[in-house]
Amino acid sequence: MNSHLTIEHCGQTLWLLPDRALYWPARRALVVADVHIGKAASYRALHQPVPRGTTDATLQRLDALLAACDCDQLIILGDFLHARTARAPATMARLKAWRDRHDRLSIVLVRGNHDRHAGDPPTQLDIEVVDEPWILPPFALQHEPDIHPEFPVLSGHVHPTFILRGRARQRLRLPCFVMAPQVSLLPAFGEFTGGWNVEPRPGDCIYLAGADQVWALQR
Repeated sequence: MNSHLTIEHCGQTLWLLPDRALYWPARRALVVADVHIGKAASYRALHQPVPRGTTDATLQRLDALLAACDCDQLIILGDFLHARTARAPATMARLKAWRDRHDRLSIVLVRGNHDRHAGDPPTQLDIEVVDEPWILPPFALQHEPDIHPEFPVLSGHVHPTFILRGRARQRLRLPCFVMAPQVSLLPAFGEFTGGWNVEPRPGDCIYLAGADQVWALQR
């Protein structure tokens, strides 16, 4: 993982990965947010023209990260399944085949707003599902970016992006990590998720993910 960026945050060494994930070496845990499996299929059910193959692409990226990092655990900060329509037999078969390739991996899903509508993953996927906040010291792991009274938060939900502006009205929009003393945000991991543009606040550190690297935004 030569392209990751190592940071110190709340007394922990964390790796920010270009593929919009975080690796926590002390816990041997890969942390992702907003996977949104089946989102494209949900849109197609509404007769919206959207790309195909997004579920396979998302799972292949997870495969690559799990192979590259020394992982005992995968932590998902909410929105694993996009909607009930994501539970189509073909999608569930892909997920089951993926889970079988990682049958020794512990997976924990912190319920997000889409999970509450989609329902918990099928039991055959062997995913532990917990409500937020899930305390894994020194962090509170959440989907919603709400302040916790005792612990700094790692969260998702927002799908943060940042716009780089250049000359001649050039604009480049990139997913980003927002690391802050109270509430930090992970970029959306899923292939078909969109994003929300963030503006740094005092104390925020913005890390851009793109071009197979992560770099700090210099302000």
